[in-house]
Amino acid sequence: MVEKDAFKVNGFLAILVLIALLAGAVYAFIKNQIVLGVVLTVLFTILSTGIRVVQPNQARTIIFFGNYVGTLKDSGIWFVVPLSTDRKVSLRVRNFNSKTLKVNDVEGNPIEIAAVVVFRVINSAKAVFDVDDYEEFVEIQSETALRHVATKYPYDLFEDEGYSLRGNTVEIAEELCRELQERLAIAGVEVLEARLTHLAYATEIASAMLQRQQAAAILAARQKIVEGAVGMAQMAIARLEKDGLVELDEERRVNMINNLLVAIISDRGAQPIINTGSLY
Repeated sequence: MVEKDAFKVNGFLAILVLIALLAGAVYAFIKNQIVLGVVLTVLFTILSTGIRVVQPNQARTIIFFGNYVGTLKDSGIWFVVPLSTDRKVSLRVRNFNSKTLKVNDVEGNPIEIAAVVVFRVINSAKAVFDVDDYEEFVEIQSETALRHVATKYPYDLFEDEGYSLRGNTVEIAEELCRELQERLAIAGVEVLEARLTHLAYATEIASAMLQRQQAAAILAARQKIVEGAVGMAQMAIARLEKDGLVELDEERRVNMINNLLVAIISDRGAQPIINTGSLY
């Protein structure tokens, strides 16, 4: 369906004409001009069916005996084709909060996910004639698109590089918005924004996955600590040898590196041992 403007005339002018017809019909009946009075009454009744009131940010699709004749978008009172019917369509920006859906991510882990979709109707003809109920259509397609996007990515990344539902919320929201726009274009709906409002592991695996996240975080932290400790040990040995404070053979070098690494990496504070000399 292609949206087009409906034929319309200023409604206040039409009301003046209707008042004149009604007054003429009354005058004709008073003067016993029955035929003229009936004609004017019938004409008044037919023309009065063409009065329409349009609220701000509202559209009315005009249907004349099964044919779409146009859309009224300008707010105010208007006169359109008599004996026509119409359907109201709101052009206001609206939110749709999806239900919390339980789906499997790309790795097969059950997760819970929900989103909010901000949309508005930009083509009232498509919204009325191309789908049965555009509001229900938006709800169903939003949940379908959310399920599809959720199954394409893992909940979180532990080793591989790439996108994840938890770590790339902006990119996921953009993809969800694009997919929704493709699905809802047939209904004349424009998607303004789509955002995840809820994301969590399903109850049955939440505890296990939390332990996995904690283990991954500890491992990553340990790797950083080891890298830093090796660098610090190298700098300490190089500085001591450069300043000529000590001369280390290979065995003592290994022992010092070992002691430095233990002191730096250990979870507990190092306990120094002071060598005060030999008894003999």
